[in-house]
Formats: sequence, C-alpha cells, structure tokens
Amino acid sequence: GLDDLLEAILLVADNMEIQANPKGKVIGTVIEAEIDKSKGVVATLLVQNGTLRVGDPFVSGAQHGKVRAMLDDRGLPLQAAGPSIPVEILGLAGVPMAGDEFVAVQDERAAKQISEHRLQKQRSRDLTQASARPSLESLFERLQQGGTKELNLIIKADVHGSIEALSDALTQLSNAEVNVNVVHAATGTISESDVSLAAVSHAIVIGFNVRPTPKVQAMAAEENVDLRFYNVIYDAINDVKSALTGLMASRFEEHILGSAEVREVFHIPKVGTVAGSYVTDGKIERGRNLRLIRDGIVVYEGKNASLRRFKEDAKEVQSGYECGIGIENFNDIKVGDRIEFYYMEEIKPEIA
Repeated sequence: GLDDLLEAILLVADNMEIQANPKGKVIGTVIEAEIDKSKGVVATLLVQNGTLRVGDPFVSGAQHGKVRAMLDDRGLPLQAAGPSIPVEILGLAGVPMAGDEFVAVQDERAAKQISEHRLQKQRSRDLTQASARPSLESLFERLQQGGTKELNLIIKADVHGSIEALSDALTQLSNAEVNVNVVHAATGTISESDVSLAAVSHAIVIGFNVRPTPKVQAMAAEENVDLRFYNVIYDAINDVKSALTGLMASRFEEHILGSAEVREVFHIPKVGTVAGSYVTDGKIERGRNLRLIRDGIVVYEGKNASLRRFKEDAKEVQSGYECGIGIENFNDIKVGDRIEFYYMEEIKPEIA
C-alpha cells in the first residue's frame, strides 16, 4: 500500500499547493531521538523548509544545540539538507521529543535562552497539572479507603520507543476506581528536577534502563520519593497492575552499597580488562552485583569478578580509596564510567 499512500500524499500536496522554500527559514520536525552510547544525543530530523547546514544553531522543543555532524539515511556525511530530506544530526544538549518542531536561529546564545525559557514553562505546567500520588505498595489500601482516584507517573527511559510502549501499556490499566495518568515522560537519566516534581506531587518515578546519580538517589530518599527501576517493560506493567488489584507479591528491593569512578583502564593478558577506580561513596564489596553506567545509561549489569587493593585481594573497599575492579564476562570499560555495587533484599507485602 506504500505506492497508493505516496500517490495520495502527492495529490493532496498538489491540491493544497504545498510548497517549500530551500532559501527560507529552516523549519522541520523531529522523527526520533535517543542517547547513543558512543555518539551522545542523536536525533533524526525531517527538513520541511529552508536548508539545514553543519554548524547551524537551532532549537527543538525545549532543547537546543548546534549541528556538529549530519548523516543521510545511508550513514554518509552531509554538509547541507534541504526540504523533504531526512537527516541524523549530532550536537544536541538534550533529547527532544518525537514530533517536536525544530527551528534554526541566529546564534547559540539565542538558542540557549529560548531553550531555558521553554524548560521553565514546561516544568511549571507539569507542577500545575500534577496531583497527589500514592506509593505503589499503599495504592490498593488507599483505593479501599476511597483516598485515591488517580495514579500519576513520571517515566524516564533511554529511548523514546520505550517511553511510548510503557505509557500506552500503563495508561490502559485505568479502571473505574483509579485513572493511571502519565504526566511527564522524557529520555535521559533521572534528574534532580524529576525528583523535585515528584516530591511536590507525591509522584512515583519509573526509570527504564536508566539510573540516577548517588546525589539524586540521596535527594529522593530525603524527599520520600518512590523510585522504581526496570529493564523489562512487563515487570513494570505487572507491578502497577498488581498494586491496583491488591495482589502484590513479595518483591526484591535494591540497596546501593556504593559506587566507584573509573579513572584508568588496564588490559591484562589471560585476565581481561581491569578498571582502575576511585570509590566515590559508600563501599564496594567483592562478589556483589554491579552495573556499569555511562552518561547515566546502564551499559551492563553483572557480577564483580575481582576486587584488589594494590596487589592484594580485598573483601571490601571504603569510600576515598583506590582499587582495581574486574567485571565478570565484560571488558568494554571506559575512563569516566561509573560502577555501582548493590544487593537485593526480599520485601514481604504489607497490604491486604
């Protein structure tokens, strides 16, 4: 049916006299955007008017940037893209939403000012629209008491596709007693502003394949904000569904032991890659579960294979000390990565 669709689009364009000026103001639409582990923020754009060039500063939704590089649909570099040309660009400061309009501006300063203004308006709108939210464990109990009519969620994920799938699936769980409403959803790691929004509105924050920094986790604990982390969509759906029906089973609660920053990488024959690290907070213990985090995105989850201080094996290493960390079956470690150590505790349900 693609030929019929294209013919219909061309017919409508002819009848409505839709035209684009390659020399006019650069305007287009964001098709998709995500955080790439090696490239950073990457966005696919469709130019609808004007000609976008490498080096152009622009604003897209609440994000701004400057085109550092531009690729066509085959991954080949481009210097300019005119109307109806889809391109992949690098150089955004943050991840825009799919469907956002992008506009080229005169300079980076103007782009940043427009972006900051839009972010403030968006945050104010979220705070105004958000209402009180219960915690997931107490949701059924509050429903029985008539104290909760709406469950609002904040969703943060690594790509827009995951956000759309989660949002659609969770909102479909709404029933006659409670309405599940996603009031804010965006790509990227969970930030302090997300915790602030959740604290004001008693929100439940769902993170899909993203992790907050220790500072954000501490802030969430102080504000009693309920943070939930998932890497399988069905787990998130089942948790919310079970809470709505009062059927929550025992769950495993994650406890962070500590984290370390990778400052040097050593490749040792017959051993593998060892991360020369500095323990930034808490403590780390040999043999524990860990996750490797790069730019706020979880790159790998597994187990600690070795832990050494100088040339000796260590059972644990406290904050403020250096050590060597080996990760089981994983060698793609880079300087600047954060390694988070944790363990899981079984929590029995307290609701009826």
